[in-house]
Amino acid sequence: MRNIVLLFFSLFIFFVSAAQIPQGYYDGTTGFNGLGLKITLHNIIKNHNVISYAGLFSVFQYTDNKGNDIVWDIYSDNPFGNPPYTYYFTNPSDMCGQYTQEGDCYNKEHSWPQSWFGSSSIPMYSDLFHIYPTDGWVNNKRGNMPYGKVNNPSWTSQNGCKIGPCAYPGYSGNVFEPINEYKGDIARSFFYVTIRYYSEDGSWTGSDQTIGADLKPWAFNLMYEWHKLDPVSQKETDRNDAIYLLQNNRNPFIDHPEWLDSIYFPVGINEMDIYNHIQIYPVPAQDYLYVSAPFSFSQIIISNSLGQDCLLINTTENNFAEINLQTLNSGYYFIHLRSNKYNIVKTFIKR
Repeated sequence: MRNIVLLFFSLFIFFVSAAQIPQGYYDGTTGFNGLGLKITLHNIIKNHNVISYAGLFSVFQYTDNKGNDIVWDIYSDNPFGNPPYTYYFTNPSDMCGQYTQEGDCYNKEHSWPQSWFGSSSIPMYSDLFHIYPTDGWVNNKRGNMPYGKVNNPSWTSQNGCKIGPCAYPGYSGNVFEPINEYKGDIARSFFYVTIRYYSEDGSWTGSDQTIGADLKPWAFNLMYEWHKLDPVSQKETDRNDAIYLLQNNRNPFIDHPEWLDSIYFPVGINEMDIYNHIQIYPVPAQDYLYVSAPFSFSQIIISNSLGQDCLLINTTENNFAEINLQTLNSGYYFIHLRSNKYNIVKTFIKR
């Protein structure tokens, strides 16, 4: 670990002034979209250098330094004024440790919580692209809650992060909502995980927000919105460059934000690729079914195994739908997604 930090330090001054995507890093991506691009990017960013979990405190000063040795804590930062409290890399007592309230110290926040993949899972456990230095108390308050939208908070941090029932379609449990300035950062961290650990998540336990290394439909739509509403910042670009020096891999959605659309909403792909990108959750379904597609559909028809139409839903050209199944009996069903261009049929089971 000491050698890695020394290497990083020796390159740091040059890199800050000349940071860019390394020449040839994304060779082989031209002409790909959809699943093909996803697999190609996975093969580029996998097998990264693994930093020890204990060593993360040592490298945060290079990846998350706001300047003047101030810890860039996304759970306490105030982008438009003075933060409620400040941590310094030069003050060892600022590292947790023990805490009794907000503002005591900072520790390591797995934005994708350990319980969703298993703390023994290496290299995910110490992958810097989803781990941030954050206030220990706020980190603990979030626990392993999903991220989401909160309208009626039960708790609010000093910089405006909120905990409360999710107000975003598709999930109603308690969630943690960061401030707007860092929603895109978190979203691109999540989308990095879906690419980096694609096909390597067989033992992951999942969560209310995830299935293995994939996002559930409601979570995908939430993170996609955050990705669009909070574009890549200089902070993210600098952090991406810094982590590259340590891990020797990059977050493709910071370098090329447009690739998210190329993977999940590709133009010109054939109908089979469209079919494979439609997400239906949960399986089997109970009272509600959630559908996400890489195109906007205007009508949904659900029919039974005899071909009889049971539900007809007209939508407003959306790519996400929450469907109430409470009037349907248990059994095997077909779901038809219709638009001006597509009429695609998939199946599901109502329990």
